[in-house]
Amino acid sequence: MLYEYILIFIGAAVPWLEIALVIPLGIIWGFSPFWVMLLAFVGNLLTVIPVIIGFEKVRTWYEKRQLKKGKEPSKRSNRGRRIWDKYGLPGLAMLGPILTGTHIAAFIGMSFGSEKKWVTLWLTISIGVWTVIFGVATIFGLDIFL
Repeated sequence: MLYEYILIFIGAAVPWLEIALVIPLGIIWGFSPFWVMLLAFVGNLLTVIPVIIGFEKVRTWYEKRQLKKGKEPSKRSNRGRRIWDKYGLPGLAMLGPILTGTHIAAFIGMSFGSEKKWVTLWLTISIGVWTVIFGVATIFGLDIFL
């Protein structure tokens, strides 16, 4: 029985399987909804965080390299980044699990210049919200998952 829950954890961690598929399947197969949702949330989040941290390190290296060359971000670029952080990042994070997957959403958010703390926060919120939605919808037997 334990290995089945480990498979749920691993399935949620794998890009493109993630919580949208793993949670309904785990609950339909008769596992405890609480443990399925918890393990899927943790499994998905634990693989998104290294994507964010790794991208931040690469971006920091690239920005230092650009500064050595004498290239600084323009005012227009900085303004675009502020607008993206305020409106675009939350939308991407909330729609990411159902449109692109959380790993790609993290990559896109970081590539548009968002800070890792905001990408991590918004994706954590998003994964949590979608975990509850998928879990509750499956428990109540919505036809979407059958």
